[in-house]
Amino acid sequence: MLDLILNAFAAALDPMNLMFIAFGIFLGIVIGVLPGLGSVTAMAVLIPLTFYMSPLAAIAFLVGVNKGGTSGGAIPAILLNSPGSHEAAATAWDGYPMAQRGEAFRAMKYALFSSVTGDTISDVLLILLVVPFASFALQFGPVEYTAVLLFSFALIAGIAGDSPLKSGMAIFIGIFLATIGLDPVSSSQRLTFGRIELYDGLSLSALAIGALALGSVVMQISDLATGRIEDEFAKNQSDTPEGRKLPAREFFSHWRTLIRGALTGSLVGMLPGLGVTLASFLSYSAAKRASKTPEAFGKGTPEGIVATESANSAVVGSNLIPTIALGIPGNIAAALLIGALVMHGVVPGPFMLQMHGDLIYGLFASMILANLFHLVIGRAGLSVWVQFARIPRRLILPPVLMFCIFGIYLPSQSLWDVGVMLVFAGIGVLFTRAGISVVCTVIGFLLGEMFETSLRQSLQLYQVDGLSMLASPVAAVFLLLAIGVVIRAVWRGTAKRKKIA
Repeated sequence: MLDLILNAFAAALDPMNLMFIAFGIFLGIVIGVLPGLGSVTAMAVLIPLTFYMSPLAAIAFLVGVNKGGTSGGAIPAILLNSPGSHEAAATAWDGYPMAQRGEAFRAMKYALFSSVTGDTISDVLLILLVVPFASFALQFGPVEYTAVLLFSFALIAGIAGDSPLKSGMAIFIGIFLATIGLDPVSSSQRLTFGRIELYDGLSLSALAIGALALGSVVMQISDLATGRIEDEFAKNQSDTPEGRKLPAREFFSHWRTLIRGALTGSLVGMLPGLGVTLASFLSYSAAKRASKTPEAFGKGTPEGIVATESANSAVVGSNLIPTIALGIPGNIAAALLIGALVMHGVVPGPFMLQMHGDLIYGLFASMILANLFHLVIGRAGLSVWVQFARIPRRLILPPVLMFCIFGIYLPSQSLWDVGVMLVFAGIGVLFTRAGISVVCTVIGFLLGEMFETSLRQSLQLYQVDGLSMLASPVAAVFLLLAIGVVIRAVWRGTAKRKKIA
C-alpha cells in the first residue's frame, strides 16, 4: 500500500500533470465566474482537449476544472447577486449583502477558503471509502446491477426538474439513444439506417457537448437577443480596509458550520442524482437552524457563505465514490468524467481499482494537490476574477460556441460528429424550454448500455422471470427503494398541484 501511495504521488507530481491541474483550476474558475456557464459547461466543452493527454493528466485536468468551476460561481453571486451556477444561488443570499457593505473581498475569501476546506474533507472521505465500496460492489452480479441502476434512475427522475414524469421520460430517451449501433450480443444493426457512422453508436462527446454546453450557449444568445435576460456588470465595490481582511481565527471560528457543510455535501455526493444544488441548500438550512442568530441569515452573515460553499465543493470528491466503485455517476460532472475515462480506454466499475489502481491512486494524489493549487490560484487572482465578472455575456458566448464546434471536429475530423452535436444542441434547447431535464437524457445515454447488458443477462439468468430477481437480498432492497422513491415523487407532485389549484 505504501508503495502504491508513493508511486501515486510520484505520478501526480510529474511537471506536466501539475501544469494540467493548475490550468484546469484556472479555467474552471474563469468559466465559473461567467454567469450562465458553470463547471458542467466548462467540462463538456474541454473534454475534447483531453484526447491528447495521458489518462491521469486528462482526469486530473477535468477534476481541476470541476473544482475551480464549482467555487468560481460564488464570485458573480457575491458581486452581482447573479450566481455563475445554480449551486451558488444560496451564496448570493449573504454574499451580496456583504458586498453592499463594502466587504466583497472578505466574502470572496470566505467562499474560497470554505470551498477548499470542504473539497479537502470530501477528498479524504473518497480515499477512505472507495475501497470498501468497490469491495462490496465486487459481489454484485447482473441482477444487483440492474436493481442499482433502476434505483439510480428513479432517484434522478425524482429529483431532477419539477416533473418526475418528464425526467423519467428524458432518462428513457437517453437509454433508447444508447441502443443505436450494433447489438452487443448478435452484432445485428439497430437503428443505423445503413449509416456506417452509426455502427459504433452516437458519440458521447458530441451528445453531451451539444445538449449541455452548446444548447445552453444558443439559448443564452437567443435570450439576450430577445431581451429575456440582460447583461449585468459588477459595480465598483468601495471595500473598506477591514472589508478586505479575513484573519484565520475568524474563519475557523465557524468550524462547526464548515464541517457540517462538508459532511452534508459529501453525503449528498455519494447518492446518484441528488446534485450540488441540493447539497448547498440543505447545508444552508441546517446552518440556519443550528445558529444562535438565525435572523442574521440572508442579511450578510459569513456563516451562510461557509455553509453553502463548503457543501457544494464537498460534492466534487464524494460523487466519485459511486463513479469509481460502481461505474454509476453521482451527478452530471461525474458522468462527463466517465465519458473521458471511456475515451481513454478505462471502464469505471468495481474492477477499476484492480485493473487501473495506479491511475486511481494517482488521481487521488492529484486531487489533494489540486486543492493546494485551488487555494493559491484562487487567492492570488481575486482581483482578476472581479474583472472577468465584468465581461458582458455577448462577448463571451460566441467564442464558446466556436470552441464547442472546433472541440468536436478536431479530434476526429468528422463533420458527422459536428452534425450530431448541432442536432442535440437543438434538442437541448427544446427540452429546456419544455421543462424537460436534458441532464437526465445524457445520464440515461451514458448508463444505457450498462443497463441493457445487465438487464438482458438477468433475464437470461432467471429465464425471463422478473419476480425471481427478488431472490437476491441486495436487488430486493434497491428495487424497494426505487419503488419508494417513485411513490414519494408522485405524492409530492400531486400535493404540489393541489396546492397550486
